[in-house]
Amino acid sequence: MILQIILSLATIIIAIIFHEIAHGWVAWYLGDDTAKKQGRLSFNPIKHIDIFGSLFLPILLFFSKSGIIFGWAKPVPVNYNKLKNKKRDFILVSSAGILANFTLAFISSVLLKISLMIPFNVISGILATFFLNMIFFNILLGLFNLLPIPPLDGSKILLGWSDNKYIKKYVNAEKQGTLLLIVLLFILPVIIKFFGININPIAVLLQKTTKALVTLLI
Repeated sequence: MILQIILSLATIIIAIIFHEIAHGWVAWYLGDDTAKKQGRLSFNPIKHIDIFGSLFLPILLFFSKSGIIFGWAKPVPVNYNKLKNKKRDFILVSSAGILANFTLAFISSVLLKISLMIPFNVISGILATFFLNMIFFNILLGLFNLLPIPPLDGSKILLGWSDNKYIKKYVNAEKQGTLLLIVLLFILPVIIKFFGININPIAVLLQKTTKALVTLLI
């Protein structure tokens, strides 16, 4: 159990750190050095870990058997006014984290196959579990961030190009979007369960899609 928690936390932290750093790297390449100046392009987890989002929430979800485990790091700062082509680069920066997660999942699938060739069963088993978790959590995090709800990247990718003032308000409504996510992920399932239906719609959607993609990679 302890080893499982450690491996799960390690893979979640790696996934969310790479996700955030990817945003900063692409922003830096496209003209915004804000993240670099603030030291947020570092792989040092201390610079990125959010105590609640990176540690407490994943552990809480693990023990509550919610059916889905995820987390977040401190967002990498991006000054979109510094980008060379604001509309295009806004979408590129927003897509970077998701692409980083899917890339990590693919690399982990290759390393998983290699780890299974190691003749020492204990080492092979630990590494295989680690890389399998890496595949699962990176795909899950990438898919979760594709949801078109602010502050998730999906809302920026889908609508970030628009000059419509109402769409801009929606994309920037991060506090309200976070509240909506809490309602969809935690409160709605409780309400549905009250009517005798034990299901978490968002969790089920993410789980099934993640498992389908994991199956393709392994």
